Amino acid sequence: MQELRRLKVLALIAVVFGAMTIFSGGRVLFGDEQARAAVGNAVPFVLWFNFLAGFAYVATGVGLWKHCHWTKAASIAIAACTALIGVALVVVVIQGSAYEMRTAVAMVLRLSIWTVTAVIVRNALPASGQKAA
Repeated sequence: MQELRRLKVLALIAVVFGAMTIFSGGRVLFGDEQARAAVGNAVPFVLWFNFLAGFAYVATGVGLWKHCHWTKAASIAIAACTALIGVALVVVVIQGSAYEMRTAVAMVLRLSIWTVTAVIVRNALPASGQKAA
């Protein structure tokens, strides 16, 4: 029972975090010059990844709320893709490209959230074919 409550909390976090990610990324990607200037030295591929990942966050959050088995794979995939983008960001930084420190911090935060989510979901949801308690 406790695990299912955790899933509900994670679901809410994922949906809210996803909605915020979509809104903020969309404002920069599709907004006016002032919105783009406010982010400073944005790294375009990170910005696009985060914007698109926001939709995956929302979808996974809805799946978590419903205790869908596929959210195990989705959480792992989100964490893995975030890690890969994080590595690519490190390469860009090492090469001397302009970036914002808040971008690096945000990527660490995203990776942490989705790694923890993947672990909790893996332990909370029953194996495929079994019913949730």
